[in-house]
Amino acid sequence: MSGVAARAPDALATFCQAVVDDLRQLAVLHARELDADTLRALRAADFPAGLGLRLDEAVQPVLAAVRDEVRGWPEPADAGLLDALAADYAAIYLNHSYLASPQESVWIDDEGLAMQRSMFQVRAWYRRFGLAVEDWRRCPDDHLAHQLQFIAWLLAERGADGLTDAARFMDEHLLRWLGRFAERVATRCQTPFYAGLALLTERYAERLRDLLAQLLDAPRPSAEEIEQRMKPKREVAPVPVRFVPGAAPSW
Repeated sequence: MSGVAARAPDALATFCQAVVDDLRQLAVLHARELDADTLRALRAADFPAGLGLRLDEAVQPVLAAVRDEVRGWPEPADAGLLDALAADYAAIYLNHSYLASPQESVWIDDEGLAMQRSMFQVRAWYRRFGLAVEDWRRCPDDHLAHQLQFIAWLLAERGADGLTDAARFMDEHLLRWLGRFAERVATRCQTPFYAGLALLTERYAERLRDLLAQLLDAPRPSAEEIEQRMKPKREVAPVPVRFVPGAAPSW
């Protein structure tokens, strides 16, 4: 009996819903600049204490740092705080002045270019389920927010059937670059909130992938196995057929 089948349906549904809610919240925070209303909502929710997925002990310092930062925000938010958060958001997600792009291609492509092969691979995943990014030129398919939303969609719409796809997508895409993104943001950004958000997102994703491995009763592939799987397949050129008189009809 597989790990998924061994779980009570209600427990699995509860797990999926908690993760869906968490991923959607994280996606929004990576997709939109914070405004006063969002800051107020994060304080009211005691973010990130309200996340549904229980994270392991190693993540607690990151959770505590983000929680303390959010609790310390003035109410109402002052212009200085909003300006500092807006500057960090722009440096990470808009003008890339920290060289910490939220797009997978930049981390995977040999020349560090956006909208390369991995973006089209991610797009193929979306198309497989009838999904598409509306304005991909502004926010490409392989953007962190879109990837988080896609994993949430798999768990929300497909439930237990989406676990295998979610695990594979995380292996082949999100987790191949998210750690490097998080480390660079955390060491270069100016606000504790965005440093904590980057680290929290990476550690949340790793924890989720570990739990998917348990549910599916299938160990996680190694980084080497993933890279081997994702290598471009070499096409073998056809061998030209040499013309031999008498071997085929002629004029």
